Amino acid sequence: MPVMNTYAPHESGEAIEDKVESLLDEMTLEEKVGQLNQLNGSEHTGPAVSEVDKEAEIRAGNVGSILNVDGYEKRKHFQRLAVEESELGIPLLFGYDVVHGYRTLSPIPLGEAASWDPVAVEEMSAVAAAETSAAGIHWTFGPPVDLTRDARWGRAMETSGEDPHLGSELAAARVRGFQGDDLGADDTVLACAKHFAAYGEVKAGREYNTVDISESTLRDLHLPPFKAAVDAGVGTVMNAFTDHDRVPAGASDHLVRDILKDEWGFEGFVVSDWNSFRELIYHRVAEDEREAAQLALEAGSDMDMVGHVFVNELVELVEDGVVDEAMVDDAVRRILRAKFLLDLFDDPYRYFDDQRRDSTILADDHRETAREIARKSIVMLKNDDDVLPLTDPDTVAVVGALADSGDDVLGDWRAQGNPDDAVTVLEGIETATNAGTNVEYTKGYERSGEAPEPLREQAVEVTADADVAVVAVGETWELSGECSSRANIDLPGEQRELLEALRETDTPVVAVLTNGRPLAIPWLDENVPAILETWFLGTEAGHAIADVLFGEHNPSGKLPMSFPQTVGQVPINYNHLPTGRPAEKAEPGWGTSYIDVPNDPLYTFGHGLSYTTFEYSDLDLSAAAFEMDEQIQVSVTVENVGDTAGAEVVQLYTRDLVGSRTRPVKELTGFRRVELEPNERREVTFEIASDDLAFWTADEEVAAEPGEFEVMVGRSADDIRSSASFELLD
Repeated sequence: MPVMNTYAPHESGEAIEDKVESLLDEMTLEEKVGQLNQLNGSEHTGPAVSEVDKEAEIRAGNVGSILNVDGYEKRKHFQRLAVEESELGIPLLFGYDVVHGYRTLSPIPLGEAASWDPVAVEEMSAVAAAETSAAGIHWTFGPPVDLTRDARWGRAMETSGEDPHLGSELAAARVRGFQGDDLGADDTVLACAKHFAAYGEVKAGREYNTVDISESTLRDLHLPPFKAAVDAGVGTVMNAFTDHDRVPAGASDHLVRDILKDEWGFEGFVVSDWNSFRELIYHRVAEDEREAAQLALEAGSDMDMVGHVFVNELVELVEDGVVDEAMVDDAVRRILRAKFLLDLFDDPYRYFDDQRRDSTILADDHRETAREIARKSIVMLKNDDDVLPLTDPDTVAVVGALADSGDDVLGDWRAQGNPDDAVTVLEGIETATNAGTNVEYTKGYERSGEAPEPLREQAVEVTADADVAVVAVGETWELSGECSSRANIDLPGEQRELLEALRETDTPVVAVLTNGRPLAIPWLDENVPAILETWFLGTEAGHAIADVLFGEHNPSGKLPMSFPQTVGQVPINYNHLPTGRPAEKAEPGWGTSYIDVPNDPLYTFGHGLSYTTFEYSDLDLSAAAFEMDEQIQVSVTVENVGDTAGAEVVQLYTRDLVGSRTRPVKELTGFRRVELEPNERREVTFEIASDDLAFWTADEEVAAEPGEFEVMVGRSADDIRSSASFELLD
């Protein structure tokens, strides 16, 4: 889908192309290559790279973009150098990692995915775009649209979890939120879908490790969110650090040129990840920088992030006849097109508006939007004996170093998020309780997770005198994110030992989990009556958590990623493939199983409880069979039979009973979030087309195959309430 037709209604695609070609005709080879060069400003988001005289390089026309520039005034200064002191005056693109907000932070992407609410995700991405653009930044290195099934991987926190359908819906929503309807608007920014592709399959969950997957796994799981981002008009795509079929992603003709640019018709540009073109040497597919530059450009990669490989080598490669200048021209066209779409040539300083910056960043309505999505992202994993919501307790014990940390609720990839702006769990509870409620805070454990005896004893004493204890446990923000893989994914340090001691007081305990990945917490599930998964919820975390604790908001979040019983089950996912000896059908002792733990996760994909009860009935299909060019409607009635208003995420799964390749036991095919008052009933309807049933077939094409299908509707992947079958006709 051509980018120009997707988000540039202010000017015709033809007019932009004419301007691009006119400028390209004026450029020397050196100036062209300069547009493919991205420098680092100051903050390092990767290993140290060689420094250059940035101002001299900008004046010489050797820079197309800069990331991580330190401050608003510095960005304005660099733009002035490019526009007023370089030969052609081509404006710079300023990039930055705005992953879940700029100053007003929403939940980490994995947390946002737990909302199962594309509308809310789009709204929060629009907030991020408004603040980012007001800071003089044109381009965010987001959204991350990787899929992962491995909780050990630190960057699981950047993903939307394990499912390609949910991931695709949220990828498109984030692109729409960042880019809006018009990149020429002053509150939108250029988006970047990353990391292309299959980064979430790193072996052993270890950051930057190799990837070894089939083409089917690539096509069926990892590519759909990228395709959804491209179809939504994403302006840029970032290479993965990793490889596919033993070719590093940035040098993969198959990924970049064949699939992304030719098969999908992507007309934006492709940027490397941090220094990843030079890392082709370390991957041992390039002998030196010259060969690395050649491989990356010929594969279809367009911009070199901080590696200096293109700017050092491409001119000579073209002059020597090794690289066709037409390939350089194609890359330059894509970058210039983005700058024209952003209206930077008409007004290169349009993003530098002091008044807009002051009124936009951390605005009250932005905080309210962040609070709303944070509430929706909380997943109630367990609520035995209706411990929650808390109703007028006399004394609430708040326990845990994480409960009083504004730093940790922000999570990683926090852009300009400031812990001083963040609402802690303790602050949220103190604000939410009335004057008659006593809130007693005790640290319980150090931030490292260690729980020295004095801290533990004090926590036990405070908890014993309380009506309920809200205990914040989990990870500090540094334990997830890039290069933060964990071989053990249980509670860090001595947090469990603290919980064991608190349990002996007989005071009901509510565990509030803060973390950037699924954790293996079987003891917690067995011994603590109420558990809230709150991820890293961002700036408004404390208010959102208190809203749920005290019943101001009925929890509606659903897991986007399965929680294992133990790290030994990882990777684990609901949409696994069948085997020849399934445990439920095989002769005892001869099925696919462990001898020490069940196959099933602790909490499966889609799981999440509510303060009310929903019942499903009257599953109906509009037809028993339909043709490839037709659709079928699936309807089900959902009723809130409880006393509390609430939102339910109705989940539709399908199963292809026989295929040319092995098909998953079930696949998410649709979902609807519905708000229901007590005793309210609503019919929820889904449409299924043949495209929704497509996969990478034995004929090596993405297509649906005729045959029998099962359709299932329920509350989670393991809580199916009703099912039926239909036939797809040839």
